[in-house]
Amino acid sequence: MNITDLTQRPPRSPRLELGGYVILPRMLDKGRGHLAGKAGEYHFACPLDEHFLSFTGLAAEDILHLLKEGKSDGEVLAWIREHAKKSDWDIFYWSEFHLRRGPTDNESREHFNETVQKLAPDRDDIATWFDLLDVDDFVSFGGAA
Repeated sequence: MNITDLTQRPPRSPRLELGGYVILPRMLDKGRGHLAGKAGEYHFACPLDEHFLSFTGLAAEDILHLLKEGKSDGEVLAWIREHAKKSDWDIFYWSEFHLRRGPTDNESREHFNETVQKLAPDRDDIATWFDLLDVDDFVSFGGAA
């Protein structure tokens, strides 16, 4: 199994793609970290991962099983393509939506703004959830936002 030690570095950015899917590489890193007992503060099948799972109609347990078998990213993607049956068009627009998605209600906007103020109070370029996750990962591992 490819071990991802998320106590030493963050998972891949949510904006990175595998087979056109954003979120997926990050989810695979968290799954591998979880299986190795090296997930740190990261959680497999978190709400972000659930967006991917809901879109594809796949179960977190199935993805975890593939990772436990030591499947590579490419092998997992092949399995996803076989079972999810999503068109390239659907994948593209789903990924584009998530790349641009920011808080959409007052409660999430308040949480978003509070987190930005805590992590990077001098930054005014953090507008999406992926922006926020990237900054959080960077700061969590010693970077200065």
